[in-house]
Amino acid sequence: MRRRLAAVAALLLLVAACATAPPTSGVRQAPAGESTFVYVENLDVITDWDPGSSFSNEIIAMQNVYETLTVWNPVTKRAAPRLATSWHSSADGKTWTFTLRSGVTFHTGRPVDATAVKAAIERTMKLRQGAYYIWDAVSGIRVDDPLTVSFTLKYPVPLDVAASSSYAGYVYDTHAAPDLKKWFAQGRDAGSGPYTVASWRKGKEDELTLKAFDDYWGGWDQPHYQTVKYRVVPDPDRAWRLLLRGEASFVHRLNPRLYARAAATPGVRTSQRASFQTMMMLFNTASGPMRDLRVRRAVQKAVDYEGLIKALHGAASPASGIVPEGLPGYVPERALKQDLAGATELLRRAGYGPGGKPLRLTLTYAEGDTDERLLATRLEMALKPLNVTLDYRAMPWNAQWELGKKRGQDIFVMYWWPDYADGFSWFVNVFRSANPVVFNLTYLRDSGTDGLIDSLPGLAVTDKEAEQRAFARLTTRLLDERSVAALPWVVNYQRAYLGGIQGYDDNPAYPDVVFVYELRPSG
Repeated sequence: MRRRLAAVAALLLLVAACATAPPTSGVRQAPAGESTFVYVENLDVITDWDPGSSFSNEIIAMQNVYETLTVWNPVTKRAAPRLATSWHSSADGKTWTFTLRSGVTFHTGRPVDATAVKAAIERTMKLRQGAYYIWDAVSGIRVDDPLTVSFTLKYPVPLDVAASSSYAGYVYDTHAAPDLKKWFAQGRDAGSGPYTVASWRKGKEDELTLKAFDDYWGGWDQPHYQTVKYRVVPDPDRAWRLLLRGEASFVHRLNPRLYARAAATPGVRTSQRASFQTMMMLFNTASGPMRDLRVRRAVQKAVDYEGLIKALHGAASPASGIVPEGLPGYVPERALKQDLAGATELLRRAGYGPGGKPLRLTLTYAEGDTDERLLATRLEMALKPLNVTLDYRAMPWNAQWELGKKRGQDIFVMYWWPDYADGFSWFVNVFRSANPVVFNLTYLRDSGTDGLIDSLPGLAVTDKEAEQRAFARLTTRLLDERSVAALPWVVNYQRAYLGGIQGYDDNPAYPDVVFVYELRPSG
């Protein structure tokens, strides 16, 4: 990422500089005493209700319902207390001991103790779904006393950071029901967070409502939102109108035109910040015309990287490699430029291009995402003179993902962000061989790549220089030698929310999450 995501002070100054609180005229503010926070999303909120396997958009709600042992602090760039108040590791990094917060209960009424932590993490490991890999190094979990739990590792890893993961790190009540999968699927929860599920209406605009958990360990003495609602509104113009009318509290995505309006509208705050979220174009290496390396490389070269950054008006920064700046795995000086002459020559060698056979490619992207639509239309225009027709299709996220698991497209467009604050997440999830397909939507099967990926966790503790060399080698292998993907940009978050809301801040390790308990209500 060219825009530097760095420093503690810089992060705070960026928010201060980009978050504006204009006078409250011009937009309907919540009345005094209003205690409902309305989050407007452009995609379906819930894909999987099970905290042991959840691995998608529901993070925005579940981080308010469930808690992890630790939480990533973007200021200190370290793990900070959450359910665990302190922890330490052995000298060899292979034993980690966590001391738990006392007096914490699940929404089911049972205590959050060391036995519950052990049971939840062991169940997540056993499921082998979602981001379970964050616990791969764990060979055993021991209850030392009611508030102390120890982990024995097969090889050293920074377990305090892994335990802050956006996914698979949740602690939950495994005794909530005999059949937890079935129980969760009905829209129930067994967390310990400040909010619990009040209602879930799958496929509806007002999809999800959370309510305050009265016995939350943090207490409710100070002003807090008592209710959190998630509304699915794919049309950004309509989302903006909802904010203006005071029917929405927070809109997490606006196109550049609307964001500029928001920044100039009295009664609306705006916030812009660099993120750990990358836009990815994943190429089908298993079937169709993009099995041909020359075609993949040609499409990679046809992307108008610089034009897209300009068109996004501050909502994006150039990607350098696969991992964004600020995380282990970032490889500098790899920003790409469009090369239509090179793309034409590669297509000619493959039998396509001007004067050759016509080529038709299919691309899918998430419905309601105007940035992804811009990518699709710009790529269509770039490919058309090369005798390549791009058929692009907007789909609800869940439907797009299901089609992708069946290899139903040539190019799959999606965002990726780390499960915890490390570059390992991109490689192990998106580029490692896997059957069945989950997020490895290039369908790459390459043992050499797999071996390099598998070496990363141990190197993170034992040899940081060797780890970075492995990251760099993987980046070259995947983007240059195999050409399995293109990364047009890194997202800069651009948010808009009601001017009366206090305490909002972005944590890039938890993309699009608003930690609602930390806010102070309007009015």
